[in-house]
Amino acid sequence: MIQTIGFDADDTLWQNEHLYADARRKYDAILRSSASVNGHGIPANLDDIVHEIEVGNLPYYGYGITSFVMSLIETAIRVTDGRITGRELGEIQDIAKQMVAAEVELLDAVEETLADLSADYPLILITKGDLLHQQKKVARSGIEHYFVHVEVVSEKSPESYAQVLRRLDIIPERFVMVGNSMRSDILPVTALGGRGIYVPNDQTWHFENADLPEDAAESVIEANGMREVPALIRRLDSDS
Repeated sequence: MIQTIGFDADDTLWQNEHLYADARRKYDAILRSSASVNGHGIPANLDDIVHEIEVGNLPYYGYGITSFVMSLIETAIRVTDGRITGRELGEIQDIAKQMVAAEVELLDAVEETLADLSADYPLILITKGDLLHQQKKVARSGIEHYFVHVEVVSEKSPESYAQVLRRLDIIPERFVMVGNSMRSDILPVTALGGRGIYVPNDQTWHFENADLPEDAAESVIEANGMREVPALIRRLDSDS
């Protein structure tokens, strides 16, 4: 039988990646209108450079807005050969502040799903990113009360999931994780013997995409939206 259900947060329970897409558009406009460039052309593949630097910075800064804005600043210094001004760097910092202050927008059927499942199962929230920002988003979301535990981790690996489950006395084989990232939400849990319900989101950061190995296929169910999750959970439980 299922003992506990875990949920990812960003782009599973609420919108998130659209903030980064909007930030990249604003950032692109700042650099391309920069007087400090003085004829030094901004590369057409600016977004690719940002992505490369952002991924390279993950071991240093982790995930979240702080890491993202540090990568934007590093990219700006690189592509302008250091000509970027303090004023323009301040505008980039303002983008990050706008992201932090943005409203938390729940995805379709999230609250109904949590209300339904929390009546029968303990729910936990496992998310990664900036600790303070993630805690604030959870508090502002209006759905914190559905969870018996909230965990913010720096990385979603089999080891980090194992630590959380061990601390909460959850048996991995009786744990189900629901999320939009195959790389971060699903595969680390199946590696421990747990199961996953994959809820794709077309705005998911492409770094989070991963192929589902054949040996994990039986442990993962793909849902067509959050509304399907309660029935899939109960089907898993009845088949246990």
